[in-house]
Amino acid sequence: MATNSTTSLLIKRRKDIFQIWVDHQVEDPALRDDLMSNDELRNQSEEFLDLFLQAIKSGNLEDISRTEYQPIVDLLTGISLSRAHSGFTPRETALYVLSLKKAVIRVLQEELENDPASLVNEILNISNLLDSLSLVTFETYIQGREEVILRQTSEMNEISTPVIRVWEGVLALPIIGTLDSERTQIVMENLLQEIVETESNIAILDISGVPAVDTLVAQHLIKTVDATRLMGAECIISGIRPEIAQTIVHLGINLEGVQTKATLASALKYAFSKMNMVVTKRK
Repeated sequence: MATNSTTSLLIKRRKDIFQIWVDHQVEDPALRDDLMSNDELRNQSEEFLDLFLQAIKSGNLEDISRTEYQPIVDLLTGISLSRAHSGFTPRETALYVLSLKKAVIRVLQEELENDPASLVNEILNISNLLDSLSLVTFETYIQGREEVILRQTSEMNEISTPVIRVWEGVLALPIIGTLDSERTQIVMENLLQEIVETESNIAILDISGVPAVDTLVAQHLIKTVDATRLMGAECIISGIRPEIAQTIVHLGINLEGVQTKATLASALKYAFSKMNMVVTKRK
């Protein structure tokens, strides 16, 4: 618990604490002034400090889950998420609260230098409190970075699964990278939607860019083939390299009834033959 005298002391020295805190942040060589201006940093820090001093008036320096700390936790959560989305590093985000601890401890040392016992006690209390708030910062930052990664992964999956109309009635979907459940769902949705929109009756799944095929990848491919058939289109798998063929045989994966070709060119040739078309060189 904080004593009334210590709380009053920190409130009295608010201006000094604020200036020392901001100086610590601005002088840090890792400061990203390209992501946040000094004015924004000062305004953000001033709001945080005011909420912090308001919260410790209750005397509670231990439990940040109590009502008096809710405003400061909410503000800290917003700051951490914003910094995570903006590209700040974990160190830069953690420094925000940790540098405040330095500023508060410095003021306490100046005020309580003649009372070592009280100084040690108050430093321990403030350190525990600000460490708890720092953990909130770090946990929220991690959450924010996970959101960014998930969003980027989803966007990459969308970009890396383009459905190409190679001929009237013929679609091709080149797959690059590993197939997992989430990506298979995107592949199926994109392919089926394009089949409906173009009224195509042949779809080619080219797996030349898939590094390896295991039982799980094969199951995902078969699901896509089955979904395509339900839409009334024939699905051809191309890009079956020798090592992939050996793996499929070794694993005992059953691709019976699935049309497979070694190359995309072979798959296109087969598709043309199914459509009673012949592509020849002009004399």
